[in-house]
Amino acid sequence: MKKKLKNQPKSEVSLCEFKLFARTLQPLNPIRKMGLFSWFTQEIAIDLGTANTLIIHNDEVVVNEPSIVALDRNNPKTVLAVGKKALMMHEKTHESIRTVRPLKDGVIADFNAAELMIRELIKLVYPKKPLFPPSWRMMICIPSSITEVEKRAVRDSAEQAGAKEVYLIHEPMAAALGIGIDVEEPVGNMIIDIGGGTTGITVIALAGIVCDQSIRIAGDEFTADIMEALRRYHSLLIGERTAEQIKIQVGAAMKDIDNPPDDYPVNGRDLVTGIPKQIMISFQEIAEALDKSIFKIEEAILRALEQTPPELAADIYRRGLYLTGGGALLRGLDKRLSQKIKLPVHVADEPLKSVVRGTGFALKNYNRYPFVMR
Repeated sequence: MKKKLKNQPKSEVSLCEFKLFARTLQPLNPIRKMGLFSWFTQEIAIDLGTANTLIIHNDEVVVNEPSIVALDRNNPKTVLAVGKKALMMHEKTHESIRTVRPLKDGVIADFNAAELMIRELIKLVYPKKPLFPPSWRMMICIPSSITEVEKRAVRDSAEQAGAKEVYLIHEPMAAALGIGIDVEEPVGNMIIDIGGGTTGITVIALAGIVCDQSIRIAGDEFTADIMEALRRYHSLLIGERTAEQIKIQVGAAMKDIDNPPDDYPVNGRDLVTGIPKQIMISFQEIAEALDKSIFKIEEAILRALEQTPPELAADIYRRGLYLTGGGALLRGLDKRLSQKIKLPVHVADEPLKSVVRGTGFALKNYNRYPFVMR
């Protein structure tokens, strides 16, 4: 038997040729593996804001919707609308529908509504439902003054919405990355992020937060100021949506601005007669209505500067202050802050998208930055 085995003809493919053939096949395996994992695991960065929620996927902002959801009162798990469609229903609903803003002052106030809203907004990333739904690796930005309980609520909401991996990043760090600041260098930078619920004033250096001031004076407070001013001086009752539109169309921080907007017609209900009426509002009236709230933001910036170490204060003197968030779009705000603080104030190119762009950049390089929380 042994002799027959020895005398058998050799295989047509030699061992050397087989190794060469196997070596040519070897690079195909990682590519195929990466293709599968890149399809089943998708990365998205979320700016979960009080007023708006933005989602970035493949370096593009694919979702930019108001943070509001419309639910069925009879079945609270049934989502009727989310984002812009839900905002159109806000303050116009009957007893079977309720609209919920799950976030208040930058943190989750309604856990169930937040979970449903995140789940529905993620579905907008892929309008056509894929055959194999991917698992999500998410990074969500959070306020720097958030508590551990509030942080856990954000993480749990993301996991309930389908996230397999959740990373958290503080909003000031994300905003700095979105603006284009090198946060790792030993230079101080002051970021002023005026969002919907809170205003964060933060000094950043060496990839860390040195000083931090957070006040609950921001876009929602501006909206409430406008509603109160029209009620007091014009006896006109308006809703949040109308006040938000007034802020966008004729909102201003100063009575003397460049390129002032035209007067804006406002419809509401007369508190005296109860009959609907229309009045014209100028930007000077809105600037007067917002004066006290903006003054509180100025005071918070001054307090943050007082706590800043002298070497970092010298850097801020040279570089100035960076203004981001939706509140940065208020006309004349940068000029007013510059006059008050005697320092240059720079407004980000796209203030509403700075945080989400920085969050997306941090997600791609999460191993590089020590401030990313897992």
